[in-house]
Amino acid sequence: MIYGLASGILWGLDTVLLGVALAMTQFVSTEEAIFLAPFVSTFLHDIFSSIWMSIYMTIKGKLKKTFIAANTKSGRFIMLGALLGGPIGMTGYLLAIKYIGPAYTAIISSLYPAMGALLSYVFLREKMKPISILGLFISISGIIILGYAPGGEVMNLGLGFVFALLCVIGWASEAVVCAYGMKEDEVSPEQSLQIRQLTSAITYGFLIIPIVKGIKFTLGVIQTTETGIILLTALAGTASYVFYYKGIHKIGATKAMSLNITYSAWSIIFGVVLLGNSVDLKSIICCILIMIGSIMAAGDLSEIKGIFSFKKKVGEV
Repeated sequence: MIYGLASGILWGLDTVLLGVALAMTQFVSTEEAIFLAPFVSTFLHDIFSSIWMSIYMTIKGKLKKTFIAANTKSGRFIMLGALLGGPIGMTGYLLAIKYIGPAYTAIISSLYPAMGALLSYVFLREKMKPISILGLFISISGIIILGYAPGGEVMNLGLGFVFALLCVIGWASEAVVCAYGMKEDEVSPEQSLQIRQLTSAITYGFLIIPIVKGIKFTLGVIQTTETGIILLTALAGTASYVFYYKGIHKIGATKAMSLNITYSAWSIIFGVVLLGNSVDLKSIICCILIMIGSIMAAGDLSEIKGIFSFKKKVGEV
């Protein structure tokens, strides 16, 4: 549970820092820049994350073993998970924002842990207790209320819904497929993440960026300050993914996803602490709902008590 919660905290930090980069001049100077910014920033984020992981695995002396692991059956499942969660899921998310706006996209995409729970039950035989299902419902409800904002332009409701659904299926499938890939212990969580980020970066760089005609824009961004910020942001994102994959490996895809979605609440907290953003009563209530619901969904009372007992023992030492 600590791994899963840490992944949510760090992804909340990643979200805030990436938001700072995307608000800078290079990404908002023209309509073309605004359209390409999410695709290019995602590509740079994943390739920098892959570099950070390469450094980490080199220090641990496991970089060569990672490429060997990539050629195993488990490694190929991790690659599939990378394609589902990165290029497919994230591209669906970005295009859904384009066609139905961020509010409706946030609502629909927040359902991915529920879809993940269903897929985990069907393919991994992971079962959820009634209190866990209730917790997941509470957490998702908090995210929906938090993300919804009335108004906004809807270009194509049907097409936008299809892309949002693609995002839900992609993100949910990534966790389930990667959990299956790590089941045989042929690939460690760290090796899985290295494979995941490299696969995603290569797909974005050689397929998606050329398709959206963003090569020239990407080359221009690389020379700016924005890239330095994304480089540092990717460090927080990489740490988040390490904990997320460890969580998937240790407690299963459903519980890991349930804890990872607390990033919605943590991003608000980091926004207040780092950027001085104001916060209203609605945000506070939604943050509390997300936290409580996620913890309920991720573990029973005995597991939660175990965490606090562990912290108490550490404090005494």
